Amino acid sequence: MTTPEFLASLPADRQELMNTLHETIIANDPKVTFSIKPMMGKEMIMYEEGNYMKYALASVKSHMSLHCLPMYMNADLHAKYTPLLPAAKFQKGCINFTDATAMPVATVAALIADCSPINLPEMLANRKKK
Repeated sequence: MTTPEFLASLPADRQELMNTLHETIIANDPKVTFSIKPMMGKEMIMYEEGNYMKYALASVKSHMSLHCLPMYMNADLHAKYTPLLPAAKFQKGCINFTDATAMPVATVAALIADCSPINLPEMLANRKKK
C-alpha cells in the first residue's frame, strides 16, 4: 500500500489532519524516508532515518498517534511539548489525539524541527555502547 492509499483509507474525518501531519513531518525532517509498515499489529506510516524508525503516524479505532522516538529518548523534549499540546495524551514516546484541536500543526512542526537534528542512528549506537 502506498502512503496516499493509506491516507485515503482512513475515516473521512481523519484524512485531512493525518495528511497535514504527514506533510509536516517530511517538510521538517528531510532526512527521513517513509513507507507503510506494520508496527504493534497495525499498518502505519513509518518514517525512518537510516534503518531506524524515527516517527510513525497511526490511526486506530479510538484515536490517532504520533510516535516520536527522539522524544522518548529525550526527557527535555517530552517536558517541553507536553504543556504545548494539552489536549493530547502523552506517553513516553507517543502522542495520542482525537482531532486537529489536540495537534496544532505549528506546534507539531516545531516538535519535528526540534527532533530533526537528532541523529537517531548515532544516538542508538552510543546508547548500545553504554
